[in-house]
Amino acid sequence: MAINRLSLPTTLNSRQVAVIGAGAAGLAAARELHQEGHDVVVFERDAQIGGTWLYDSRVESDPLGLDPSRNIIHSSLYSSLRTNLPREVMGFRVYPFIPKKDKTRDPRRYPGHREVLLYLQDFAREFEIEEMVRFETEVVNIGLVENSNKWKVRSKKKKADFDFEDEIYDAVVVCNGHHTQPQIAEIQGINSWPGKQMHSHNYRIPEPFQDQVVVLIGSSASAADISREIAGVAKEVHVASRSVANETYEAQAGYDNMWLHSMIESVREDGSVVFRNGRVVLADIILHCTGYKYHFPFLETNGIVTVDDNRVGPLYQHVFPPVLAPWLSFVGLPWKVAPFPLIELQCKWIAGVLSGRIAIPLQQEMIEAVEAFYMTLEASNVPKRYTHRIGDSQFEYNNWLAAQCGCEEFEGWRNQMYNASSIGRLQRPETYRDELMDECLVKDAYEDFAKYIQKDFLQSQL
Repeated sequence: MAINRLSLPTTLNSRQVAVIGAGAAGLAAARELHQEGHDVVVFERDAQIGGTWLYDSRVESDPLGLDPSRNIIHSSLYSSLRTNLPREVMGFRVYPFIPKKDKTRDPRRYPGHREVLLYLQDFAREFEIEEMVRFETEVVNIGLVENSNKWKVRSKKKKADFDFEDEIYDAVVVCNGHHTQPQIAEIQGINSWPGKQMHSHNYRIPEPFQDQVVVLIGSSASAADISREIAGVAKEVHVASRSVANETYEAQAGYDNMWLHSMIESVREDGSVVFRNGRVVLADIILHCTGYKYHFPFLETNGIVTVDDNRVGPLYQHVFPPVLAPWLSFVGLPWKVAPFPLIELQCKWIAGVLSGRIAIPLQQEMIEAVEAFYMTLEASNVPKRYTHRIGDSQFEYNNWLAAQCGCEEFEGWRNQMYNASSIGRLQRPETYRDELMDECLVKDAYEDFAKYIQKDFLQSQL
């Protein structure tokens, strides 16, 4: 049966669009919306672009990140962080992440976080995005204008506590990131445990863990990095993960002071931590490398869009709430992905839909599609909190987005390099970032880079 589509105007429309955040997602959104002919304002609470890639050596007043009155630090970067994806795969298709000849830049295939920030700054400069950004401007509330599809955006300058500005926009694109609001593991007995706790959001350097017995919870790439770094100064590091079997207790290769455990069973008033494998450790600190919550404290949708067990929904294809489409959209929610090129396609789709160039299904059909997707997850025993964890299906998702936008499908070398990097990260976590990949993949990558650069230049001259 053919899918019915929302009716399109005979001419393309230019919309007044508010973009929330000037990280990678907000920059991509600004670029694509502007290219489509929309009038764009990007709201950024910081004094410069970069979002989570803007390193801040400060930490929050609450190391767990739970106190709503804490001094919120947006970035979760630690000082030594390097990307866990090769730069060829990581970059936007329209603006390749190629090494710069400048001696101050990081030429490595897996560069440090500063190089990513500089890349985003280069991107913003190339497409004159900063002209669209209102810096040091915090969005405090976004709500629907009564009896319309428009949105009222209330904002304030950083140092003007009670000086609010209200503006009306046709559409809002939410790009505020999802690595700021910590997710904390639930541990039996934690309220009476005397040790210290913190979330990796507030981890910067290993020195504070000198001679400490550390229990680290988590199995993500950042957990692997941080555990190895801390092991260089700590007395002991015990890594607990719910993804391993209950009986697990393994010494970590290359370390005489680090062990992998099953998850924590409970903690006790004497400072001990009991693991499901039966081991007991007297610990000084528990470090939660347990991920983040989606958090939109400024957004009021009258209950149409909610965050339930870290599922933002209902959303059609992780982007549009059916009842509010296309006037509200979300960018960058999927995780376990190569984010920048995925974000780029989401933004291109949103921009085309808002102008009327691209059609989307009717509201009821989007609702049914979302319900069918949720049923598929449930039938596959995928927890609700993993709704936006795309993983291996990201390539299919990217190609679906590309088809909606009339773009070419993703290049095969991107998939191959992504998969090779994932295998290396699991099998050779200490060395994979400095290994050479198959030369034909790199050759194909740079040939495609040249093609996209030339294609975009020609389009810009039309």
